[in-house]
Amino acid sequence: MKVNTNTAKGMRDITPREKEIRDYVEGVIVKTYKQSGFEPIETPAVENIENLSGSKGGENLSLIFKILKRGEKLDLSKENLTEDDLADLGLRYDLTVPLSRFYCNNRAALPSIFKALQVGNVFRAERAQKGRYRSFKQCDIDIIGDSTKAAELELIATTAKALNALGIENFTIRFNDRRVLKAVILNCGFSEEEFDGVCISVDKLDKIGTEGVEKELHSKEYSAGSVSKLMKAIADINENAIECLVEYGVPGDVVEDVSEVLKNAGEYADKRYDIVYDFTLIRGMGYYTGSIFEIAYKGLGYSIAGGGRYDEMVGNYIGEKIPAVGFSIGFERLVNQLMEENFQVPGKEKVVLIYEKNDKYIDVLNKADEIREQGYIVSTFEKAKKLGKQLNQLSEYGFKKFALYSKENTELKNLTKTE
Repeated sequence: MKVNTNTAKGMRDITPREKEIRDYVEGVIVKTYKQSGFEPIETPAVENIENLSGSKGGENLSLIFKILKRGEKLDLSKENLTEDDLADLGLRYDLTVPLSRFYCNNRAALPSIFKALQVGNVFRAERAQKGRYRSFKQCDIDIIGDSTKAAELELIATTAKALNALGIENFTIRFNDRRVLKAVILNCGFSEEEFDGVCISVDKLDKIGTEGVEKELHSKEYSAGSVSKLMKAIADINENAIECLVEYGVPGDVVEDVSEVLKNAGEYADKRYDIVYDFTLIRGMGYYTGSIFEIAYKGLGYSIAGGGRYDEMVGNYIGEKIPAVGFSIGFERLVNQLMEENFQVPGKEKVVLIYEKNDKYIDVLNKADEIREQGYIVSTFEKAKKLGKQLNQLSEYGFKKFALYSKENTELKNLTKTE
């Protein structure tokens, strides 16, 4: 039988070069997070389906990979079966839902303000396309139990520090607040029930422009007066930033919170990156309750990091309000961009030691160890019939030097690709 060697749709294999970059990037991020006092945890990829489906995850709730019940639990003889009858588990679509459950399950053993670090794969059954996969890694830091703006400032500073440690600079942190969005949209005459639908349209502003957003809002048959007021508000706020928010019904304390974060985060950035207010920043998760933020880089059509405050999700498990805020680096997008920029992992050079078929291999290994003691990474290969072609292939895999094995004198030479 012929085997299908393609990966499952939306999944992918990782080549050695990409794996090397991924491991390095993850290592730098995790080291930076640990240095800032965030504690590593690990949660299962599989969660109870009710925890996932009841999490206010926006459109992601329709993208959950559901897992069939097993054994006697799977009864296919019933009539009018639905997905809910067939599935009791699902793959996590982000790391925030598992963290919230983890915190409630382990709360007694955790500090009152818990700073969590979590790296892992998440799964979404969305349409696969370039740069968008059905399985992808996220790097999250979260602070649970701190309702002050210090939590936002620490997350922003720490995430920026991790990117700077990877040599990534000149990025922009976009900041907004869901409370601002709600106040302005309701002030323009929309109802509570219309809020989410309006946000979905406004979120497309950078893709379809002002006219496109206005046209879409009219197509949803919202009040023409409300649409007109909102478009005026967007233009006014984009021009004057937070100075005019009070005019659109935003409470003074909320404006003060936003202003405080922007001022202090900008001061800490010290021109290494920018932080700006952006009223059109929405973020799709329905569980956000306050601050929301994203990182834009090099004019890409997507963010490389994002997060926000979710003060109600954790408490939903135990019936009390527990403040929480998190920031997640989009690991796949970041690695893809670094690869396009031909990023090179710093560290030891890779050397290939070529030996002849008749050479005693144990002597080759000893010679390889001698070269390793000089600070190189060494791989050994038997000489191919076409040495030039062999060296070209090894050059493409990151080998910088080569040597032809000799008992007496094994000379290292620079490895460059030749035609």
